[in-house]
Amino acid sequence: MSQLALPIGLADHAVFASFHAAGNEAVVAHLEGVARQRVTTGAWLAGGRASGRSHLLQAVCAAAGDRAAYLPAELLVPSGPQAIEGFAARRILCIDDIDRFAGLAEWERALFNLYNETEARGGQLIVAAGAPVREAGFQLADLASRLSRLPAFVLQPLPDPDRMAALRLRAAHRGLDLPEETARYLLTRTRRDMASLYGVLDRLDREALRAQRRLTVPFVRGVLDESR
Repeated sequence: MSQLALPIGLADHAVFASFHAAGNEAVVAHLEGVARQRVTTGAWLAGGRASGRSHLLQAVCAAAGDRAAYLPAELLVPSGPQAIEGFAARRILCIDDIDRFAGLAEWERALFNLYNETEARGGQLIVAAGAPVREAGFQLADLASRLSRLPAFVLQPLPDPDRMAALRLRAAHRGLDLPEETARYLLTRTRRDMASLYGVLDRLDREALRAQRRLTVPFVRGVLDESR
């Protein structure tokens, strides 16, 4: 069965090297093992918004190359269950926000078939959701049973010192020098969840390039003031 052409791409920043693993070392080691063919079991990743779920799934695909496929639910749902037909041929399937399919009978059946075919071919399934399997709301008992076999990991939120380290790591990966004092300033002047912090960093990257300025506290203060 041929695969539908879906507009799915990987974010340039979403690699293992740019993920600050503090508190989540075990899951990162497991996923790197899968991507490098040292681990032969998939995983269920549970975590809240901006916990790094999507980053890690895409990092697996970036490391595994053509052996893997990244399948975000938000792009799959509009295309219907036929969107995942043929993907079992990949060695690693990474399904993001799999709980979006809970309660959708046709999708649950399609996922059940995909799981079985992937397993029969010796592939691995790595999925991410906002909660553990038992809380995801799947109605098809056989699917819930299959998914519960996956090693489960709960992504831990970063405390402030590690949020700052993660922000500086992301900046360094983009070729930006984010001084510690500037990173600390951002933590006190913006929303503290990582999605918001990374969004601010994206804007600062663009503005610094346009103005040919370094990310000093005065420059960052000026950029933030303009957005208010």
